[in-house]
Amino acid sequence: MQTNFTEEQLADPAVARANQILRACVHCGFCTATCPTYQVLGDELDSPRGRIYLIKDMLESGRPADEKTVKHIDRCLSCLACMTTCPSGVHYMHLVDQARAYIEATYKRPFSDRALRWLLARVLPYPARFRLAMRAARLGRPVAALLPDARIKAMMAMVPDQVPPPSLNDKPQIFPAKGPRRMRVALLTGCAQKALDTDINDATIRLLRRLGCEVVIARGMGCCGALTHHMGKTRESHAQAARNIRAWGREIEGEGLDAIVINTSGCGTTVKDYGHMFAGDPLQPQAQAVAERAMDISELLMRLEIPQAAGGLRVAYHAACSLQHGQQIKDAPKTLLKRAGFDVVEPADSHLCCGSAGTYNLLQPEISAQLKERKVRTLEAKEPQVIAAGNIGCLMQIGSGTEVPVVHTVQLLDWATGGPRPRVLDDRAA
Repeated sequence: MQTNFTEEQLADPAVARANQILRACVHCGFCTATCPTYQVLGDELDSPRGRIYLIKDMLESGRPADEKTVKHIDRCLSCLACMTTCPSGVHYMHLVDQARAYIEATYKRPFSDRALRWLLARVLPYPARFRLAMRAARLGRPVAALLPDARIKAMMAMVPDQVPPPSLNDKPQIFPAKGPRRMRVALLTGCAQKALDTDINDATIRLLRRLGCEVVIARGMGCCGALTHHMGKTRESHAQAARNIRAWGREIEGEGLDAIVINTSGCGTTVKDYGHMFAGDPLQPQAQAVAERAMDISELLMRLEIPQAAGGLRVAYHAACSLQHGQQIKDAPKTLLKRAGFDVVEPADSHLCCGSAGTYNLLQPEISAQLKERKVRTLEAKEPQVIAAGNIGCLMQIGSGTEVPVVHTVQLLDWATGGPRPRVLDDRAA
């Protein structure tokens, strides 16, 4: 793609990076075939290629973002299926993230949009606040049902019937390995996950210890920054990321870390990008050291070699977009489940998003609902006894649309190798 940035514009490293990405695009349109929003809406501007044109025009002109551009950028899931498909290696993730930051800086949204985004940015990344908000939301459901805003209804629908209490395992501490120590790893305990499902981290810690890992819950660690980063709130997202970098940096410089393990793939995609996020910043060397050690739980388990077991259940595996497209991890979770004795099946169009996508299901509920319905239909067509995924957002999204139990992959692996049976299996059976 031909670009026309001025020399003055290109002196800005962010614009220079955007120019590099834009020039890699050859307009081939392969991305439209795998873009969920293009398939649902049928609008060229709701495809990666269309959005690239809008971003190019916005950045080249240097004008503030307009309503049309904002509408189509907001509709992007950041599922990154386009990056898997693109034959030219266009790094759409960095481009759309920059566009969102530009929109946040130059466009004044309607008050209701600003208020909702402010609320999400100040609640979801903080487990205690999120837990309190969910309890309050349960009381407000009757009133919310009468409101016309579909986004408020989507927020209420996401609230589980029971809000789990905090897990003591999420506090800063060190869990020794069972038997000889093979690795020393830090675990990102997440933010929303700590409020929505504490069983996932508990299962991860048990499994890693059983396989010879000393597990560190680092003091000072918190939200990875993904939620605010994808809303264009760069100052907030970088502040959250910097806290993690410093927390893990202290461990790296102290006793050392063989890996930083992440069991929420949306977080993993962001942490692995810390080196880019902090390019030119004094914190970049530490950020890069963290990014180089970041691993999805399935990546680490492939190195540790899950023992053969007899899981027995028929498992439909849902590939989270942030895992298969963002991190290009496709086979490891399925291989691990099969090794643990489970009968693994995949739905049709497994490359397509379930519609969760961070805060997308709250900000774009109509599109999200269509994607969820399609994903649930293809999963249920495989007649599974349980559905497994590697991202809390996907678990909540799919779980809200099916009676089939939905669990994290690591919970099944923990169970198959000596851990407790996932509670959701018994809850749904009852």
